[in-house]
Amino acid sequence: MKPLVSILIAAYNAEETVAYTLRSVMAQTWKHKEIIVVNDGSKDRTPDVVRGFKDVTMVSTENRGLSAAQNLAFKLSHGDYIQYLDADDLLAPDKIDRQLAALRKGESKRLLLSSPWAPFYYRTKNARFVRNSLWQDLSPAEWLLRKLSENIHMQNATWLVSRELAEAAGPWEESLAYDQDGEFFSRVLLASEGTRFVPGTGIYYRASGFSSISFIGNSDKKRESLIRSMKLHIQYLRSLEESERVRKACVTYMQNWYQFFYPERPDIGEELQNLALELGGHLDIPQLRWKYSWLQIFFGYRFAKRAQFYFPQFKGSLLRSWDKALFRLEGGPRTVPPKAAAPQQAS
Repeated sequence: MKPLVSILIAAYNAEETVAYTLRSVMAQTWKHKEIIVVNDGSKDRTPDVVRGFKDVTMVSTENRGLSAAQNLAFKLSHGDYIQYLDADDLLAPDKIDRQLAALRKGESKRLLLSSPWAPFYYRTKNARFVRNSLWQDLSPAEWLLRKLSENIHMQNATWLVSRELAEAAGPWEESLAYDQDGEFFSRVLLASEGTRFVPGTGIYYRASGFSSISFIGNSDKKRESLIRSMKLHIQYLRSLEESERVRKACVTYMQNWYQFFYPERPDIGEELQNLALELGGHLDIPQLRWKYSWLQIFFGYRFAKRAQFYFPQFKGSLLRSWDKALFRLEGGPRTVPPKAAAPQQAS
C-alpha cells in the first residue's frame, strides 16, 4: 500500500491566503493523503474559509503559536510521511509525488527529502528558483555547516519527513518565538542519515514582509529566541563534528546575525562575543551596507541601521501591493504552475 502523507497546516489570521494554500494541497498528484489544519486562535474568517474545503480536518484552539499548532497537528495525524506547510505557502502539484518516487525500495526511513523553493508575492509565474549549495544530497554535518557558514537555508515546506524521523527529532520547541522551524528541522536533520534533494518540483514561499513571523523588528522576545536558536544550531553542528572548519563556520554564523543584537542588546552581544572567543574567533562591529553608511555621518549608527532594516521592507510592501493588484486584474486565484521552473545559479 502507498504510504499515507499527512499535510499539516498551522493557520493564524490567514483568511486571505489559506484558500490558495489548500487548493495547492488538493491539486497534489499524490492522492493518499490527509489534510489537517490547526486554526491557532484566528480572529478573522480563517475557520470559515477552511470549512469550505472537503476532506480537510480542522481543529480550533486558543492562540498558542506556530510550534504548539504544529505539535497538535502532528498528534492528530496518522501519516507515514509528514508535510509541514504554512498557511500562505504553495506546493507544486507533483511535489510530494516526486519526492516519494525518489526513494528506492528498502531505503531507510531516516532519509530526509528536500526540494527547491522560490519566493513570491501573489503571482507564482514571477517566482525565481535560485540554486544554493544546499540543493544537493548532503550529510547532516555538511548541511548544517553550509547553512551556518554561508547564511543560507531551506524553507520549511521543502522537507518531506518520515514519521519515524519526526518522532526521533521530538516536538517543535514551543517556547521559541523566532526561528522555530530552523531549530526543529536542525533536530530532524540531526536524527537523519542525510538529505536527498529532489529537483524538478518544489514549493512557493510567500514573502509577507512586516507581518511575517520571521521579521524581528524591535522585538526583544524574538531576539531572545534567536540567540537561543543560534546556540542550539552551534551545539548541534559541534555534536556531529568538532573541527577547525566547524568552529570557523560557527563564528561566521554569529557574525552574520550579530547585527540583530548590536547595539540594542549589549548583554546578548557580550554572550556572542564570549562564545566566539571560545571558538577561537572574534566578532566585529556590524558594518552597514554602503547604501546606508552615509546616513551614519548625519544621523548616527542606530538611525542608519534602522533605515537598512526597514527600507527594504517598505520597498517589499510596495512591490507586494503592486503584484497583488496585477494578480487580481489577471483573474485572481490560480493554482501553481504544473512544474517548477529550472533553477538559476545564485549571483
